[in-house]
Amino acid sequence: MATFRTWWRLSILLVTLPNCFAPGPPAAPSPPDCSIPCGETNNCEDIHCSWDARLDPQITTNYSLHWGTANREEGHVINGPSLFGIIQREHFPSHEELRVWVQAKNQHGSAKSLEAVFNTADIRKPPPPKVTLSHKESLEIDWISTCDELQLSLGSCYVRHRTEADQDWLEEEVGSHGYTFDSPQPNTVYEFQVRCSCVPGLLSDWSATHRIRSTETAPVGELDVWRDCGISQASSDCVLSWKTLPISQACGLILGYEVRLSYNNGTAVLVNMSTAEPRGRLLCDEMQCHFTFSLKDVSSVSVSAYNAHGATVPSYLPMPIPGKEKDEQALHLVMNEENLNVSWDLPSQLLDNLKEYVLQYKQAGSPPCQGFDWVKVNKSQTTGILKGQYTKYTPYQVSLFTVSHSNKVHHLSSVIGYSLQGTPSSVPSFKVFSIAATHVCLFWESIPLSKQNGLILYYQVVVDSGVNRQKVYNVNASSQHENKTFKLLHLSPGQEYEVRLRAVTAAGPGANATAKFKTKHHEDFALLIAVVPAILFVVVICVLAFCSACRGENKACPLVPPFFYDKVPDARNSQIFRHMTHQTIDSLAWICIPVYEPHPKISLLEVVEIQPWAFKSSLEETTDTDRLTRPVVGDGCLQMDCQDDQREEAVTEECHRTDHRYRREEYSKMVDSDEERDREDCWSSTEEEQLTSGYEKHFMPTAFEILEV
Repeated sequence: MATFRTWWRLSILLVTLPNCFAPGPPAAPSPPDCSIPCGETNNCEDIHCSWDARLDPQITTNYSLHWGTANREEGHVINGPSLFGIIQREHFPSHEELRVWVQAKNQHGSAKSLEAVFNTADIRKPPPPKVTLSHKESLEIDWISTCDELQLSLGSCYVRHRTEADQDWLEEEVGSHGYTFDSPQPNTVYEFQVRCSCVPGLLSDWSATHRIRSTETAPVGELDVWRDCGISQASSDCVLSWKTLPISQACGLILGYEVRLSYNNGTAVLVNMSTAEPRGRLLCDEMQCHFTFSLKDVSSVSVSAYNAHGATVPSYLPMPIPGKEKDEQALHLVMNEENLNVSWDLPSQLLDNLKEYVLQYKQAGSPPCQGFDWVKVNKSQTTGILKGQYTKYTPYQVSLFTVSHSNKVHHLSSVIGYSLQGTPSSVPSFKVFSIAATHVCLFWESIPLSKQNGLILYYQVVVDSGVNRQKVYNVNASSQHENKTFKLLHLSPGQEYEVRLRAVTAAGPGANATAKFKTKHHEDFALLIAVVPAILFVVVICVLAFCSACRGENKACPLVPPFFYDKVPDARNSQIFRHMTHQTIDSLAWICIPVYEPHPKISLLEVVEIQPWAFKSSLEETTDTDRLTRPVVGDGCLQMDCQDDQREEAVTEECHRTDHRYRREEYSKMVDSDEERDREDCWSSTEEEQLTSGYEKHFMPTAFEILEV
């Protein structure tokens, strides 16, 4: 809200502002500058005066020229709006002091200038001198003055000169009739002008311009040679370039160039090219020349320019070694449409023989010899400026090199720059692959440099799975040329998604590339893989525990397959067991199921399995007493039918109790007869040991065991 003081100041301004722009009397003009020009048309009679004034285009101002002697006013003349006036000879006295002033007048008032006082005899102005003779070898000029024709003595003269390419004049006072120019540049066009004065009188105007070309000499210095290798640094892709010599070094008309090519195999070729060749191997413009000859397998080159009087010292340049070089230096660019300013830090390992830096730029995608320039920078500096006309939204590769005193070139770094950045186009290819239940992989190709329109900062991935369900990922664009991949995680199984991809520059995001996909349904393979082994492990533990319990009770394990046992003869085929009383004693007898055997044969033996864990070396010695007293492993046999010829349900003790005699060697023969059954009546253990066969020693129960039953 405006305060009272603010309103007061505003009211004063509104009152005084119209007065500031209100029309008023004209400004006072400058004092008049008068002279009496002498020449063929004037003959040194009339006085010509001129003045300066500040004109107002809105108001017409008239000017009047006034003059008078020291004692009285003689007259005046009205010239209107003109800033020039003439006093006729009959209106002023000769050889007297004259006062001259100018008065300006408009509808609002008038103003008077200061007076100019002079003697009419001192304001005569002679015509410019005429240059009559010039010497090209010594760059000398002569002239003729008109003071003699005016019956006046010659006063001082002045000469000014410049080269044809310069804009400013250099002026100096010289003698009365001639001038010699010292140390001119060879084969250079110089411009001269002369003016003189007569005594008494004023200086004349400058004479007409006189041009002289200095003599030619042999060119001096060296050519600035470099190579345009485009984006790569391979010598086979390079074009040799050099900058044309300035006039001060050319010292004449350059007639041609000599290029010496040294190859890797030790051979050399000298190529002489004339500037008069019509677009042959040599292409030149005002600033650069390009050698279009192939540089494949070239190790180094040297170039010199020549004119009619000699040639320059050859400029030597090695070709780059094929291979990718690392960027060792960071470049900082400030670029607009006219200037490219580059700065860098000193290299971490500064070479003692470092000669200079070379800073170059190359328009990406442009043909050789176009959009390319370079500048050489002193080794003590860390900045460089390249002037040119840089196109908007166009990539320029800026590179920094070092050159040693031994003429070895090393590439330090390269970076892409833009004079003005815009939004990029869409990626040329965008795909979704490796689709799983909870993740997918994205792949896209990088945008070509010609269509990036700016330096890509990152790629933006937008994942849309429905209304108001979006996720945004920013993928770093570390390289501008390599293709990109990105893995989307934490997706929902069986869900449809839309993915949009776009590149982002300093000007903003570019056009979108879109892809759609649907994740797979969730399959608990991983859960099955984790659970099934655990279940199997628990089952195996239970089986082993149960078998251990069976072993403790001397019972056969019904859950162990037959192939886990060694094959031994079955003692149940013996006739002895037919006369035994079948009893069910063990509480675990339900494991064994009776077996019906209608016609048992002694010669036919049934094979049973021996547990692998019960196997021991046949070399172990075990006594019969040990076999009788040692506990029987309950899981050492399969479920077997323990049934006699009448299919009784009783279970024999032999089925309950599997002897450990299987630890000995298997028998291929059995002896089973009535005589042996008679011998069973003998209770002497000694007799039994003597009368029983090997089979019965292994498998048959003793008489003591039968009586116990």
